[in-house]
Amino acid sequence: MNVQQPGWVVSNAGVSGDTTSGGLRRFDQAVVDGTRILILELGANDGLRGVDISTVERNLSTMIERAQSRSIRVLLCGMETPPIHGWNYSVDFHQLFPRLARKYNIPLVPFLLEGVVLNPDLNGDDEIHPNAAGAQRIAESVWPYLQPMIQQETIIVSR
Repeated sequence: MNVQQPGWVVSNAGVSGDTTSGGLRRFDQAVVDGTRILILELGANDGLRGVDISTVERNLSTMIERAQSRSIRVLLCGMETPPIHGWNYSVDFHQLFPRLARKYNIPLVPFLLEGVVLNPDLNGDDEIHPNAAGAQRIAESVWPYLQPMIQQETIIVSR
């Protein structure tokens, strides 16, 4: 899906059920030339599947580094995982996103699904994936982090 706004085209390159490994495989094709800002939201399915934290970190790091090497600014969206793979795994997973944001000096949406997860009014029949109201809530959560990036980009472009 592409959404056009004056001066901006927003492309959704997400794939339902994708992992960071899948995102990394698709990265170069999905992130087209001319991309200025990447909203990187991957990892939830890794956490649900118990993928080793070092693998998730390596995959996300590689995507961030590839974006930054192309002068693409990255907004990282944090995810959480329930303790189905043990408490330590959930804690390590929780710490991963802030650590990457610090390492690469990029903004972080602390938890993309804040207020949406487990809310039946904001999720579809599967009780996992957000419905339209849930997507709106997510957009409202992301906007305070994305807006400054867009404003800075607009200032840079308009010089």
